[in-house]
Amino acid sequence: MAAKKSDVSPFKHYVLDTNVLIHDPQSLFQFEENTVWVPVEVLEELDRFKSESTTRGANAREVHRKLSERFRTTQQMRDGVKLENGGHLRVFINPSIRHVGKEWQLVAESPRAAQVPTLFPDLESTDNRILASAAYLADTQAAGAILVTKDLNMQLKARALGLDAQDYRTDRVEDNDIRRTQRRSGHEEYEAIEIPGHTLQAFASQEHIVLPDVKGLVPNQYVLLRNEEEPTHGVPARHVGLGEFHRLRHDRIVIRNGRTLQAANLGQRYFLDALYDPSLTLITVYGKAGTGKTLLSVGAALEQVQCGDYEKMLITRVIMPTGRDIGFLPGRMEEKMQPWVQPAYDALEQLLGKPRKPEHFADKKQSARKQTGGTGRADDAQNGTKVARPYEPLIQAGLLEIEAIAHIRGRSIPKAIFIVDEAQQLTPHEAKTLVTRMGKGSKIILIGDLAQIDNPYVDAHTNGLVFTRNRLQGQPFMAHINLFKGERSEMAEVAANLM
Repeated sequence: MAAKKSDVSPFKHYVLDTNVLIHDPQSLFQFEENTVWVPVEVLEELDRFKSESTTRGANAREVHRKLSERFRTTQQMRDGVKLENGGHLRVFINPSIRHVGKEWQLVAESPRAAQVPTLFPDLESTDNRILASAAYLADTQAAGAILVTKDLNMQLKARALGLDAQDYRTDRVEDNDIRRTQRRSGHEEYEAIEIPGHTLQAFASQEHIVLPDVKGLVPNQYVLLRNEEEPTHGVPARHVGLGEFHRLRHDRIVIRNGRTLQAANLGQRYFLDALYDPSLTLITVYGKAGTGKTLLSVGAALEQVQCGDYEKMLITRVIMPTGRDIGFLPGRMEEKMQPWVQPAYDALEQLLGKPRKPEHFADKKQSARKQTGGTGRADDAQNGTKVARPYEPLIQAGLLEIEAIAHIRGRSIPKAIFIVDEAQQLTPHEAKTLVTRMGKGSKIILIGDLAQIDNPYVDAHTNGLVFTRNRLQGQPFMAHINLFKGERSEMAEVAANLM
């Protein structure tokens, strides 16, 4: 007999896995007027993370604070508390398992909880005990309970038990550019607006124009204004808002005592314009390997620091947690971070190094490795002297800082240009932490390849890079650029498209 509509509870029960709380400490309050359950095993797992100096540790401490603010008495812990959004928050202690002697044992049964030791017998695993709690809760107190987890394998294990399991999708973003920048193609796909030839000529000479009939463009969107009579003729422009377009101002990087780089394609011209415009203080970039994201970011930042537009440049790269953060590694921050920010160091060496002339090799008889008995690297002794990397004077002068994301929290960074590489590995919460650190006169650049995500708890639609772009696009201080065409080498471009 089908249940009457009035007999069916309109509210749902959500059981949160630890990784959801680590991903977003605000997730406790994102389930509207429904009941949110936190298994006590989650508290145990959060306790293991709370002492870390990583973002994971900071988020675990934040969750503990939020729970402590709401569960102030034993009665509240037993009965749950009402949340500001109308929902309920409860902690679940599973009575079906006990730690007896030196092992966990099943001491009470329910239909689905009884399957846990059969399918997943290792109850020392916190994940398996969370599954057992979710199963027992669904069988006894919360019919239709849904396990919410960022762990795909945990979702599969839950479904094997007959439990409903979902990803945490509150911060999921639908962004058409994600698929466009991942296509196996070297063709650039930018918005083009066709205008009369005389209008285009006037724009080219006056460097700005107003086209009141243009619709659908957001502020600081880059477009190609094209001659409607000669479609092969066009002038790149930036829509600053309300139909007003400005001509691009920068198309090259000029490093003092170093090299000059010219934009190699239309996307790179867009990127350089945004990098050099002081009114744009937040830039997000999607681009596959070899499109010039790191090289152009580092080059433009270096030139502007040399010119005094910014007091220093900061570079960081997202490091995936592997159990210990970089604090245990010996040496200065730059030395600890070097393996991860090596692409930025490579870019600095390319920008600051001058091409060798053929005569430099005329009298070369032996390699540096054979002459010194060393490794042949630049820091090996050559004739008793140490050869410094070209970027080391920048570090010594305080013009270049290599920073770990875990150490950014709590800082205020004024008058600096900050490059965040591999930003597609960030969670939305981490991205917010970085962007909100920027002080007056600073610029932050988030660059990433959405096809290369190693963080198991984010994907192309839920990472901090796309979250930042979609939440802040349209603000007068923000611009977004897609880079489609690889310029590293012909082989690298073909490999990126075909492999």
